[in-house]
Amino acid sequence: MFSRSNTSSTHPLRIQACFYAASVSLLLTLSSTAAASLPVLVLNNPTEAPFTTVAGDGMLDVVVSEAFRRAGLRLKLVRLPAERGLISADSGLEDGDLSRIAGLEKIYHNLVRVPEKIFDMQFVAFTRTPRLQAADWRVLEPLSVGYIKGWKIFEQNLNPKTQVTTVDGPEQLMDMLGRSRIEVALYERWMGLAVARKQGLSGVRVAEPALAEREMFIYLHKRHAAYIPALANALRAIKQEGMYTRVCREKFSVIAPPANQCDVK
Repeated sequence: MFSRSNTSSTHPLRIQACFYAASVSLLLTLSSTAAASLPVLVLNNPTEAPFTTVAGDGMLDVVVSEAFRRAGLRLKLVRLPAERGLISADSGLEDGDLSRIAGLEKIYHNLVRVPEKIFDMQFVAFTRTPRLQAADWRVLEPLSVGYIKGWKIFEQNLNPKTQVTTVDGPEQLMDMLGRSRIEVALYERWMGLAVARKQGLSGVRVAEPALAEREMFIYLHKRHAAYIPALANALRAIKQEGMYTRVCREKFSVIAPPANQCDVK
């Protein structure tokens, strides 16, 4: 009687599966290595949730990181006070600034603007007082007003006679409003709503309409000006593909029903 050998050949499908797994692992390793080798630009970030978050999953975290990747770059964000961030980026200590209004290149001559906007920011008045029924720069003049240092649009539009308190950050700003130490807090609509929600402030409302709406742009230090056309093209493509609107609505809807700021204009 013959005994069956204990040695069996490896099944062809098993060989194919092992080869496929090894190939996928190699591709992931190569992709990770390639991404790690991309030049890193460090930008100051003056925004908060829902635009950017500590976890790196905010609306701009996702959209701008993808634009940088398509332009052959990696994005790293750091957080400095608004005014100091501009000065630091202009001096070259950072590589640029994530989100500012147009025209700052006239003041900070070493910064160059990426011409494709990243979003429209609505600058609004938050209040708890019935005295403010409609938002207007002139209506603010007899009220006590607070805003974050370095926010140029408020510096430029408020009457010099307005009673103003400046603070270092949004939590301090909204806390002062909550404690009735100021009657009006000037800030961006979505970030203000997010902070008020986080702090559990009651009775806080936005005085409509917005005081101003401005297009916001990335600025790079002039030594990185060669990257600007690729970044602008990447941002345009992201909008055309629908990724921009999808991500914007997803992130904003956590706070309130998304507004037309998510629409590509």
